[in-house]
Amino acid sequence: MKTANPRILTINGGSSSIKFALYQVGEPLKRNLSGKIDRIGLSGTNLTFHDADGKPQASRKLIAADHKSAANFLIDWLEEKYDFKTIQAVGHRVVHGMKHIAPEIVTQDLLDELHRISPYDPDHLPREIELIEAFRQRHPKLPQVACFDTAFHQTMPRVAKLLPIPRRFDAKGIQRYGFHGLSYAYLMEELARLGDPAAKTGRVILAHLGNGASLAAVRDGKSMDTSMGFTPTAGLVMSTRSGDLDPGLAPYLERTEQMTTKQFYEMVNHESGLLGVSEISSDMRDLLTREAGDVRAAEAVALFCYQAKKWIGSFAAALGGLDTLVFSAGIGENCPSIRARICNGLNFLGIELNESRNTENAPVISTNASRATVRVIRTDEELMIARSVCRILEPGAVNKKD
Repeated sequence: MKTANPRILTINGGSSSIKFALYQVGEPLKRNLSGKIDRIGLSGTNLTFHDADGKPQASRKLIAADHKSAANFLIDWLEEKYDFKTIQAVGHRVVHGMKHIAPEIVTQDLLDELHRISPYDPDHLPREIELIEAFRQRHPKLPQVACFDTAFHQTMPRVAKLLPIPRRFDAKGIQRYGFHGLSYAYLMEELARLGDPAAKTGRVILAHLGNGASLAAVRDGKSMDTSMGFTPTAGLVMSTRSGDLDPGLAPYLERTEQMTTKQFYEMVNHESGLLGVSEISSDMRDLLTREAGDVRAAEAVALFCYQAKKWIGSFAAALGGLDTLVFSAGIGENCPSIRARICNGLNFLGIELNESRNTENAPVISTNASRATVRVIRTDEELMIARSVCRILEPGAVNKKD
């Protein structure tokens, strides 16, 4: 990284959005800006961003029918706003990485492989490939790094990866992979930075509770299990995803409702979860304001908390106990009442919350006497991507104090 004031650009592509951030390389990494292009493919597409101080700046409207056109708009905007030559590399969140265990420089061979495995995640991978190829076309010499969301879970034991279906499918790569890996990797680095001994030699449960929600069981710094499986639809009930379902439901709805595979996929990914149960909203904040007067909202909230509690219990069993529980992401970081309901009744695991600390969203919300430490840590996938890019291009460029 020989250019003066070198920067790293991070790209986090969703199904209809692109989150981005620009980091000044150094110790620590310094965020210059962060932003988002949302409603891609819909009306009202906007680019919004915040400056280095986190202050919102004027938004820009655009027409973007797909992620490629949105990426080209973003590149034009960055070239107009910054000296693009200072951008030394682009780091991409790639949701599915199959057997990849670490971030990798994007090559044509890797792109060909991502195209091949696109059916494993049709909601994300094709769009992420579009983003990589758009940058490659505009700046072919600019290094790009793929940061795989599944890589963190490659340490799971074989028994946690197996699906109980005919073995021939396992040979084709049909197994439990797990997701939210970039978030989990960041949280584990934060635990280590905070001096929590469980980060290296202990039993940790990480609860990434946002629009997409999952939990991970970590022992001695390595993922042992996670709630999401072959796809991000599995596991805990989420904002619009169902989480785990009886597989017999699909043929039943086909017989009784003439529901096609495509319609079933749409239902369990975009019409279920909190939205489906409440018939009101996919946003936990909306449901909490309505639960006292609407049984549908109350049941959706109760289901979410009940399932999260069950996953914590099952992971504690898999780990042989619990030393640290971490809440993160939108719901985990900002909803004290949800954290309290999830932890209520888990005293047998050594969990004891301090009510005032929890209400204040304090970094540690457990009591001093609690055998298990309960923490709230704000996750940062973009920073994790930037760290990964620096480490793969120039080992030692970033330390853990950023």
